[in-house]
Amino acid sequence: MRTLVAHAAALLLLFPALLAALDPKGVRTFTLANGMKVIVEEDHDIPNVAMYLFYQVGSRNERPGITGISHFFEHMMFNGAKKYGPKQFDVEMEKAGGSNNAYTARDVTVYTDWFPRTALRLMFDMEADRIQYLSFDPKIIESERGVVASERLTRTDNNNFGLIYEQLNAAAYTAHPYGWPVVGWPSDIQAWSMEDLKAHFKMGYAPNNCLMVVVGDVSFDEVQKLAKEFMEPIPRQQPPPAVRTVEPPQLGERRVSVVKRSELPYQLVSWHVPKASHADIPALQVLSAVLSEGRSSRLYSRMVDREQLALSASAEVEQQLDPGQFLAYVRPRAGVDTAKTEKVLFEEIERVRTAEIRADELRKAKNQLLTQFYRQMKTISGRANQLGTAEIFLGSYEQMYGTPSRFEAVTAADVLRVAKQYLGPNQRTVATLIPEAAK
Repeated sequence: MRTLVAHAAALLLLFPALLAALDPKGVRTFTLANGMKVIVEEDHDIPNVAMYLFYQVGSRNERPGITGISHFFEHMMFNGAKKYGPKQFDVEMEKAGGSNNAYTARDVTVYTDWFPRTALRLMFDMEADRIQYLSFDPKIIESERGVVASERLTRTDNNNFGLIYEQLNAAAYTAHPYGWPVVGWPSDIQAWSMEDLKAHFKMGYAPNNCLMVVVGDVSFDEVQKLAKEFMEPIPRQQPPPAVRTVEPPQLGERRVSVVKRSELPYQLVSWHVPKASHADIPALQVLSAVLSEGRSSRLYSRMVDREQLALSASAEVEQQLDPGQFLAYVRPRAGVDTAKTEKVLFEEIERVRTAEIRADELRKAKNQLLTQFYRQMKTISGRANQLGTAEIFLGSYEQMYGTPSRFEAVTAADVLRVAKQYLGPNQRTVATLIPEAAK
Protein backbone atom coordinates (compact mmCIF):
# COMPACT_ATOMS: atom_id res chain seq x y z
CA MET A 1 0.00 0.00 0.00
CA ARG A 2 2.88 2.38 0.81
CA THR A 3 4.37 1.67 -2.64
CA LEU A 4 1.01 2.36 -4.27
CA VAL A 5 0.69 5.66 -2.44
CA ALA A 6 4.23 6.64 -3.44
CA HIS A 7 3.53 5.84 -7.10
CA ALA A 8 0.31 7.83 -6.95
CA ALA A 9 2.10 10.82 -5.45
CA ALA A 10 4.78 10.64 -8.16
CA LEU A 11 2.15 10.54 -10.86
CA LEU A 12 0.33 13.52 -9.40
CA LEU A 13 3.56 15.50 -9.63
CA LEU A 14 4.29 14.28 -13.15
CA PHE A 15 0.89 14.78 -14.79
CA PRO A 16 0.93 18.62 -14.76
CA ALA A 17 4.30 18.58 -16.54
CA LEU A 18 3.01 16.10 -19.12
CA LEU A 19 -0.11 18.19 -19.62
CA ALA A 20 1.99 21.27 -20.21
CA ALA A 21 3.98 19.34 -22.84
CA LEU A 22 0.81 18.72 -24.88
CA ASP A 23 0.94 21.54 -27.38
CA PRO A 24 -1.98 21.80 -29.81
CA LYS A 25 -0.11 24.63 -31.54
CA GLY A 26 2.25 21.99 -32.93
CA VAL A 27 -0.55 20.55 -35.04
CA ARG A 28 -1.61 22.12 -38.34
CA THR A 29 -4.30 21.11 -40.80
CA PHE A 30 -5.37 21.73 -44.37
CA THR A 31 -8.20 20.52 -46.58
CA LEU A 32 -7.71 19.65 -50.24
CA ALA A 33 -10.04 20.87 -52.97
CA ASN A 34 -11.63 17.40 -53.16
CA GLY A 35 -12.55 17.47 -49.45
CA MET A 36 -9.80 15.33 -47.94
CA LYS A 37 -8.66 16.73 -44.59
CA VAL A 38 -5.06 16.29 -43.50
CA ILE A 39 -3.70 16.70 -39.95
CA VAL A 40 0.05 17.17 -39.57
CA GLU A 41 2.24 17.14 -36.47
CA GLU A 42 5.98 17.59 -36.87
CA ASP A 43 8.17 15.50 -34.56
CA HIS A 44 11.84 15.31 -35.48
CA ASP A 45 13.06 13.18 -32.57
CA ILE A 46 13.50 10.14 -34.83
CA PRO A 47 13.60 9.93 -38.66
CA ASN A 48 10.29 8.04 -38.87
CA VAL A 49 6.72 8.83 -39.86
CA ALA A 50 3.30 7.48 -38.89
CA MET A 51 0.58 7.95 -41.53
CA TYR A 52 -2.98 7.00 -40.60
CA LEU A 53 -5.88 7.10 -43.05
CA PHE A 54 -9.32 7.06 -41.44
CA TYR A 55 -12.09 6.21 -43.89
CA GLN A 56 -15.40 7.04 -42.29
CA VAL A 57 -17.09 3.84 -43.37
CA GLY A 58 -17.70 0.71 -41.32
CA SER A 59 -20.38 -1.83 -40.53
CA ARG A 60 -22.60 1.06 -39.40
CA ASN A 61 -22.84 2.12 -43.07
CA GLU A 62 -23.99 -1.26 -44.35
CA ARG A 63 -27.43 -2.81 -44.69
CA PRO A 64 -28.89 -6.32 -44.48
CA GLY A 65 -27.62 -8.28 -47.44
CA ILE A 66 -24.18 -6.65 -47.61
CA THR A 67 -23.02 -6.87 -43.99
CA GLY A 68 -19.26 -7.32 -43.69
CA ILE A 69 -18.51 -5.52 -46.96
CA SER A 70 -16.53 -2.75 -45.23
CA HIS A 71 -14.27 -5.33 -43.61
CA PHE A 72 -13.82 -7.02 -46.99
CA PHE A 73 -12.16 -3.90 -48.36
CA GLU A 74 -9.62 -3.99 -45.57
CA HIS A 75 -8.37 -7.12 -47.37
CA MET A 76 -8.91 -5.89 -50.93
CA MET A 77 -6.90 -2.70 -50.40
CA PHE A 78 -3.70 -4.78 -50.39
CA ASN A 79 -4.54 -6.68 -53.59
CA GLY A 80 -3.41 -4.37 -56.31
CA ALA A 81 -4.32 -1.23 -58.19
CA LYS A 82 -3.15 0.47 -61.40
CA LYS A 83 0.52 1.17 -60.62
CA TYR A 84 1.20 -1.29 -57.81
CA GLY A 85 -0.02 -4.83 -58.42
CA PRO A 86 -1.30 -7.53 -56.03
CA LYS A 87 0.65 -7.64 -52.75
CA GLN A 88 3.06 -4.96 -54.04
CA PHE A 89 1.95 -2.49 -51.38
CA ASP A 90 3.49 -4.69 -48.70
CA VAL A 91 6.52 -5.58 -50.81
CA GLU A 92 7.42 -1.98 -51.63
CA MET A 93 6.80 -0.83 -48.09
CA GLU A 94 9.03 -3.51 -46.60
CA LYS A 95 11.76 -2.74 -49.14
CA ALA A 96 11.62 0.88 -47.95
CA GLY A 97 11.94 -0.21 -44.32
CA GLY A 98 8.31 0.30 -43.32
CA SER A 99 5.36 -1.74 -42.10
CA ASN A 100 1.60 -1.40 -42.04
CA ASN A 101 -1.62 -2.67 -40.61
CA ALA A 102 -5.34 -1.98 -40.87
CA TYR A 103 -8.56 -2.50 -38.95
CA THR A 104 -12.28 -2.26 -39.60
CA ALA A 105 -14.73 -1.21 -36.89
CA ARG A 106 -18.36 -0.22 -36.69
CA ASP A 107 -17.69 3.41 -37.62
CA VAL A 108 -14.38 3.51 -39.49
CA THR A 109 -11.87 1.57 -41.55
CA VAL A 110 -8.32 2.64 -40.71
CA TYR A 111 -5.03 2.03 -42.53
CA THR A 112 -1.84 2.50 -40.52
CA ASP A 113 1.58 3.03 -42.11
CA TRP A 114 4.92 3.36 -40.27
CA PHE A 115 8.04 4.12 -42.31
CA PRO A 116 11.33 6.06 -42.53
CA ARG A 117 10.92 9.65 -43.68
CA THR A 118 12.79 8.71 -46.89
CA ALA A 119 9.70 6.71 -47.95
CA LEU A 120 7.23 9.59 -47.58
CA ARG A 121 6.80 10.20 -51.31
CA LEU A 122 6.44 6.47 -51.99
CA MET A 123 3.69 6.19 -49.38
CA PHE A 124 1.69 9.05 -50.89
CA ASP A 125 2.08 7.43 -54.31
CA MET A 126 0.92 3.99 -53.12
CA GLU A 127 -1.97 5.27 -51.02
CA ALA A 128 -3.24 7.44 -53.88
CA ASP A 129 -2.96 4.52 -56.30
CA ARG A 130 -5.14 2.19 -54.27
CA ILE A 131 -7.70 4.85 -53.35
CA GLN A 132 -8.27 5.83 -56.96
CA TYR A 133 -7.53 2.67 -58.95
CA LEU A 134 -8.21 -0.35 -56.74
CA SER A 135 -8.40 -3.51 -58.83
CA PHE A 136 -11.65 -5.50 -58.92
CA ASP A 137 -10.22 -8.67 -60.41
CA PRO A 138 -12.92 -11.38 -60.08
CA LYS A 139 -10.38 -14.08 -59.21
CA ILE A 140 -8.87 -12.01 -56.41
CA ILE A 141 -12.34 -11.09 -55.14
CA GLU A 142 -13.32 -14.74 -54.86
CA SER A 143 -10.01 -15.59 -53.21
CA GLU A 144 -10.44 -12.84 -50.60
CA ARG A 145 -14.08 -13.80 -50.09
CA GLY A 146 -12.78 -17.19 -49.00
CA VAL A 147 -10.19 -15.58 -46.73
CA VAL A 148 -12.86 -13.48 -45.03
CA ALA A 149 -15.16 -16.50 -44.63
CA SER A 150 -12.26 -18.40 -43.06
CA GLU A 151 -11.51 -15.46 -40.75
CA ARG A 152 -15.13 -15.41 -39.63
CA LEU A 153 -14.97 -19.15 -38.92
CA THR A 154 -11.80 -18.73 -36.84
CA ARG A 155 -12.62 -15.52 -34.96
CA THR A 156 -16.37 -15.93 -34.48
CA ASP A 157 -17.94 -19.32 -35.20
CA ASN A 158 -15.12 -21.29 -33.55
CA ASN A 159 -14.20 -18.65 -30.98
CA ASN A 160 -16.13 -18.58 -27.72
CA PHE A 161 -15.76 -14.87 -27.09
CA GLY A 162 -16.40 -13.90 -30.72
CA LEU A 163 -19.57 -15.97 -30.88
CA ILE A 164 -21.08 -14.80 -27.60
CA TYR A 165 -20.19 -11.17 -28.33
CA GLU A 166 -21.93 -11.41 -31.70
CA GLN A 167 -25.07 -12.83 -30.09
CA LEU A 168 -24.98 -10.20 -27.34
CA ASN A 169 -24.99 -7.38 -29.92
CA ALA A 170 -27.74 -9.02 -31.95
CA ALA A 171 -29.92 -9.02 -28.81
CA ALA A 172 -28.88 -5.62 -27.43
CA TYR A 173 -29.60 -3.75 -30.68
CA THR A 174 -33.03 -4.29 -32.20
CA ALA A 175 -32.95 -1.44 -34.73
CA HIS A 176 -29.50 0.14 -35.07
CA PRO A 177 -26.84 -1.32 -37.43
CA TYR A 178 -24.47 -1.90 -34.49
CA GLY A 179 -26.51 -5.08 -34.05
CA TRP A 180 -24.82 -6.90 -36.93
CA PRO A 181 -21.20 -8.07 -36.85
CA VAL A 182 -18.34 -6.13 -38.44
CA VAL A 183 -17.14 -9.31 -40.18
CA GLY A 184 -20.65 -9.84 -41.61
CA TRP A 185 -23.18 -12.65 -41.56
CA PRO A 186 -22.04 -15.82 -43.40
CA SER A 187 -24.73 -15.66 -46.10
CA ASP A 188 -23.91 -12.03 -46.87
CA ILE A 189 -20.19 -12.78 -47.25
CA GLN A 190 -21.07 -15.33 -49.92
CA ALA A 191 -23.55 -13.03 -51.66
CA TRP A 192 -21.78 -9.68 -52.27
CA SER A 193 -22.06 -8.88 -55.98
CA MET A 194 -19.59 -6.95 -58.12
CA GLU A 195 -22.09 -4.07 -58.19
CA ASP A 196 -22.30 -4.11 -54.38
CA LEU A 197 -18.52 -3.95 -54.10
CA LYS A 198 -17.98 -1.15 -56.60
CA ALA A 199 -20.78 0.99 -55.16
CA HIS A 200 -19.54 0.59 -51.58
CA PHE A 201 -15.96 1.37 -52.53
CA LYS A 202 -16.95 4.47 -54.51
CA MET A 203 -18.94 5.75 -51.55
CA GLY A 204 -16.61 4.83 -48.69
CA TYR A 205 -13.18 5.43 -50.20
CA ALA A 206 -13.80 8.87 -51.65
CA PRO A 207 -11.21 11.49 -50.60
CA ASN A 208 -13.93 13.62 -49.00
CA ASN A 209 -14.71 10.63 -46.75
CA CYS A 210 -11.08 10.23 -45.66
CA LEU A 211 -9.05 11.85 -42.90
CA MET A 212 -5.27 11.59 -43.21
CA VAL A 213 -3.06 12.06 -40.16
CA VAL A 214 0.72 12.41 -40.56
CA VAL A 215 2.95 12.56 -37.47
CA GLY A 216 6.72 12.41 -37.41
CA ASP A 217 9.85 13.64 -39.17
CA VAL A 218 8.10 15.72 -41.82
CA SER A 219 7.47 19.36 -42.56
CA PHE A 220 3.98 20.74 -42.97
CA ASP A 221 4.90 22.20 -46.35
CA GLU A 222 6.19 18.93 -47.81
CA VAL A 223 3.12 17.00 -46.65
CA GLN A 224 0.87 19.64 -48.17
CA LYS A 225 2.83 19.57 -51.43
CA LEU A 226 2.68 15.77 -51.70
CA ALA A 227 -1.00 15.69 -50.79
CA LYS A 228 -1.78 18.20 -53.53
CA GLU A 229 0.27 16.22 -56.03
CA PHE A 230 -1.05 12.73 -55.27
CA MET A 231 -4.37 13.08 -53.45
CA GLU A 232 -6.02 16.23 -54.76
CA PRO A 233 -6.56 14.91 -58.34
CA ILE A 234 -8.78 12.11 -56.98
CA PRO A 235 -12.42 13.14 -57.52
CA ARG A 236 -14.77 13.54 -54.60
CA GLN A 237 -17.95 11.42 -54.39
CA GLN A 238 -21.27 11.46 -52.63
CA PRO A 239 -20.59 10.61 -48.95
CA PRO A 240 -22.28 7.66 -47.23
CA PRO A 241 -25.93 8.35 -46.45
CA ALA A 242 -26.61 9.52 -42.91
CA VAL A 243 -27.45 6.75 -40.43
CA ARG A 244 -30.86 7.91 -39.25
CA THR A 245 -31.92 4.92 -37.18
CA VAL A 246 -31.86 5.55 -33.43
CA GLU A 247 -31.92 2.56 -31.11
CA PRO A 248 -35.13 2.79 -29.04
CA PRO A 249 -34.86 2.72 -25.23
CA GLN A 250 -34.52 -0.74 -23.74
CA LEU A 251 -37.45 -1.37 -21.39
CA GLY A 252 -36.45 -4.67 -19.81
CA GLU A 253 -33.65 -7.16 -19.38
CA ARG A 254 -32.82 -9.29 -22.42
CA ARG A 255 -31.13 -12.66 -22.28
CA VAL A 256 -29.43 -14.85 -24.86
CA SER A 257 -27.57 -18.11 -24.46
CA VAL A 258 -25.28 -20.10 -26.74
CA VAL A 259 -24.78 -23.82 -26.19
CA LYS A 260 -21.65 -25.26 -27.78
CA ARG A 261 -18.68 -27.48 -27.07
CA SER A 262 -16.48 -25.62 -24.64
CA GLU A 263 -14.44 -26.42 -21.56
CA LEU A 264 -15.62 -23.32 -19.68
CA PRO A 265 -18.57 -20.95 -19.81
CA TYR A 266 -18.34 -17.27 -20.75
CA GLN A 267 -20.55 -14.40 -19.63
CA LEU A 268 -21.07 -10.95 -21.16
CA VAL A 269 -23.39 -8.22 -19.95
CA SER A 270 -24.01 -4.90 -21.71
CA TRP A 271 -25.83 -1.68 -20.93
CA HIS A 272 -26.58 1.09 -23.43
CA VAL A 273 -24.53 4.28 -22.95
CA PRO A 274 -24.19 7.52 -24.94
CA LYS A 275 -21.96 8.15 -27.96
CA ALA A 276 -18.25 8.93 -27.59
CA SER A 277 -18.63 12.70 -27.62
CA HIS A 278 -21.17 12.76 -24.76
CA ALA A 279 -20.14 14.52 -21.54
CA ASP A 280 -20.85 11.39 -19.44
CA ILE A 281 -18.25 9.19 -21.17
CA PRO A 282 -15.28 10.23 -18.93
CA ALA A 283 -17.27 9.34 -15.79
CA LEU A 284 -18.20 5.98 -17.33
CA GLN A 285 -14.53 5.37 -18.14
CA VAL A 286 -13.59 6.12 -14.54
CA LEU A 287 -16.32 3.73 -13.42
CA SER A 288 -14.99 0.95 -15.66
CA ALA A 289 -11.49 1.50 -14.23
CA VAL A 290 -12.81 1.28 -10.66
CA LEU A 291 -14.50 -1.99 -11.52
CA SER A 292 -11.74 -3.70 -13.44
CA GLU A 293 -8.37 -1.95 -13.77
CA GLY A 294 -5.74 -3.80 -11.76
CA ARG A 295 -5.72 -6.41 -9.03
CA SER A 296 -7.30 -4.06 -6.48
CA SER A 297 -10.26 -3.24 -8.73
CA ARG A 298 -13.66 -4.29 -7.43
CA LEU A 299 -14.42 -7.09 -9.87
CA TYR A 300 -10.93 -8.58 -9.90
CA SER A 301 -10.33 -8.38 -6.16
CA ARG A 302 -13.61 -10.05 -5.30
CA MET A 303 -14.32 -12.47 -8.15
CA VAL A 304 -10.80 -13.51 -9.15
CA ASP A 305 -8.72 -12.99 -6.01
CA ARG A 306 -10.76 -13.33 -2.81
CA GLU A 307 -13.62 -15.64 -3.77
CA GLN A 308 -11.86 -17.31 -6.72
CA LEU A 309 -15.03 -17.55 -8.75
CA ALA A 310 -13.58 -16.46 -12.08
CA LEU A 311 -10.42 -16.60 -14.15
CA SER A 312 -11.04 -13.03 -15.25
CA ALA A 313 -13.58 -10.27 -14.71
CA SER A 314 -13.44 -6.88 -16.40
CA ALA A 315 -15.43 -3.96 -17.80
CA GLU A 316 -15.03 -1.38 -20.55
CA VAL A 317 -16.85 1.44 -22.31
CA GLU A 318 -17.32 1.20 -26.06
CA GLN A 319 -16.90 4.60 -27.68
CA GLN A 320 -18.85 4.92 -30.92
CA LEU A 321 -20.23 7.59 -33.23
CA ASP A 322 -23.70 6.55 -32.08
CA PRO A 323 -24.67 5.34 -28.58
CA GLY A 324 -22.59 2.31 -27.60
CA GLN A 325 -22.35 -0.07 -24.68
CA PHE A 326 -20.84 -0.49 -21.23
CA LEU A 327 -19.63 -4.09 -21.17
CA ALA A 328 -18.77 -6.52 -18.38
CA TYR A 329 -16.91 -9.77 -19.08
CA VAL A 330 -16.66 -12.79 -16.78
CA ARG A 331 -14.90 -16.13 -17.34
CA PRO A 332 -16.01 -18.43 -14.51
CA ARG A 333 -13.63 -21.04 -13.13
CA ALA A 334 -14.26 -24.71 -13.80
CA GLY A 335 -17.07 -26.04 -11.63
CA VAL A 336 -18.42 -22.59 -10.69
CA ASP A 337 -22.11 -22.09 -11.45
CA THR A 338 -22.71 -19.16 -13.81
CA ALA A 339 -25.66 -18.17 -11.62
CA LYS A 340 -23.17 -17.51 -8.80
CA THR A 341 -20.79 -15.37 -10.87
CA GLU A 342 -23.73 -13.46 -12.34
CA LYS A 343 -25.11 -12.79 -8.85
CA VAL A 344 -21.77 -11.46 -7.61
CA LEU A 345 -21.30 -9.32 -10.74
CA PHE A 346 -24.69 -7.71 -10.27
CA GLU A 347 -23.99 -7.16 -6.57
CA GLU A 348 -20.87 -5.19 -7.51
CA ILE A 349 -22.77 -3.20 -10.12
CA GLU A 350 -25.44 -2.40 -7.55
CA ARG A 351 -22.78 -1.23 -5.10
CA VAL A 352 -21.57 1.47 -7.49
CA ARG A 353 -25.18 2.44 -8.17
CA THR A 354 -26.03 2.99 -4.51
CA ALA A 355 -22.94 4.54 -2.90
CA GLU A 356 -20.14 6.83 -3.98
CA ILE A 357 -16.75 5.27 -4.67
CA ARG A 358 -13.96 6.05 -2.21
CA ALA A 359 -11.58 8.95 -2.78
CA ASP A 360 -8.61 6.58 -3.19
CA GLU A 361 -10.49 4.54 -5.79
CA LEU A 362 -11.31 7.70 -7.72
CA ARG A 363 -7.70 8.87 -7.67
CA LYS A 364 -6.37 5.47 -8.67
CA ALA A 365 -8.82 5.19 -11.59
CA LYS A 366 -7.87 8.64 -12.88
CA ASN A 367 -4.16 7.81 -12.58
CA GLN A 368 -4.66 4.63 -14.58
CA LEU A 369 -6.59 6.38 -17.34
CA LEU A 370 -4.09 9.23 -17.48
CA THR A 371 -1.19 6.78 -17.62
CA GLN A 372 -2.78 4.96 -20.57
CA PHE A 373 -3.34 8.26 -22.36
CA TYR A 374 0.20 9.54 -21.87
CA ARG A 375 1.72 6.22 -22.92
CA GLN A 376 -0.06 6.55 -26.25
CA MET A 377 1.08 10.14 -26.58
CA LYS A 378 4.74 9.13 -26.23
CA THR A 379 4.89 7.62 -29.74
CA ILE A 380 4.22 9.11 -33.18
CA SER A 381 1.93 6.16 -33.88
CA GLY A 382 -0.06 6.70 -30.71
CA ARG A 383 -0.49 10.40 -31.40
CA ALA A 384 -1.55 9.79 -35.00
CA ASN A 385 -4.20 7.40 -33.79
CA GLN A 386 -5.34 9.72 -30.99
CA LEU A 387 -5.53 12.78 -33.26
CA GLY A 388 -7.62 10.95 -35.86
CA THR A 389 -9.87 9.34 -33.28
CA ALA A 390 -10.56 12.69 -31.61
CA GLU A 391 -11.27 14.39 -34.95
CA ILE A 392 -13.83 11.77 -35.96
CA PHE A 393 -15.40 10.70 -32.68
CA LEU A 394 -15.16 13.91 -30.66
CA GLY A 395 -15.61 16.43 -33.47
CA SER A 396 -12.11 17.93 -33.48
CA TYR A 397 -8.53 16.77 -33.03
CA GLU A 398 -8.18 19.56 -30.45
CA GLN A 399 -10.47 17.59 -28.14
CA MET A 400 -7.57 15.17 -27.66
CA TYR A 401 -5.72 17.79 -25.63
CA GLY A 402 -8.62 18.09 -23.22
CA THR A 403 -8.58 14.40 -22.31
CA PRO A 404 -6.59 14.81 -19.06
CA SER A 405 -8.74 17.69 -17.81
CA ARG A 406 -11.93 15.77 -18.59
CA PHE A 407 -10.72 12.84 -16.48
CA GLU A 408 -9.61 15.15 -13.67
CA ALA A 409 -13.02 16.86 -13.62
CA VAL A 410 -14.86 13.61 -12.81
CA THR A 411 -16.12 13.43 -9.22
CA ALA A 412 -17.34 10.53 -7.11
CA ALA A 413 -20.82 12.02 -7.42
CA ASP A 414 -20.50 11.89 -11.23
CA VAL A 415 -19.57 8.21 -11.11
CA LEU A 416 -22.55 7.44 -8.88
CA ARG A 417 -24.87 9.42 -11.16
CA VAL A 418 -23.85 7.65 -14.39
CA ALA A 419 -23.96 4.25 -12.70
CA LYS A 420 -27.52 4.93 -11.55
CA GLN A 421 -28.54 6.34 -14.90
CA TYR A 422 -27.10 3.75 -17.29
CA LEU A 423 -26.48 0.47 -15.43
CA GLY A 424 -30.00 -0.38 -14.31
CA PRO A 425 -31.31 -3.97 -14.46
CA ASN A 426 -33.93 -3.09 -17.07
CA GLN A 427 -31.27 -1.68 -19.38
CA ARG A 428 -29.00 -4.71 -19.51
CA THR A 429 -28.54 -7.57 -21.95
CA VAL A 430 -27.09 -10.80 -20.57
CA ALA A 431 -25.34 -13.33 -22.79
CA THR A 432 -24.06 -16.68 -21.52
CA LEU A 433 -22.07 -19.34 -23.32
CA ILE A 434 -22.98 -22.72 -21.86
CA PRO A 435 -20.64 -25.68 -22.41
CA GLU A 436 -22.50 -28.42 -24.23
CA ALA A 437 -21.30 -31.03 -21.75
CA ALA A 438 -23.06 -29.10 -18.96
CA LYS A 439 -26.52 -29.64 -20.46
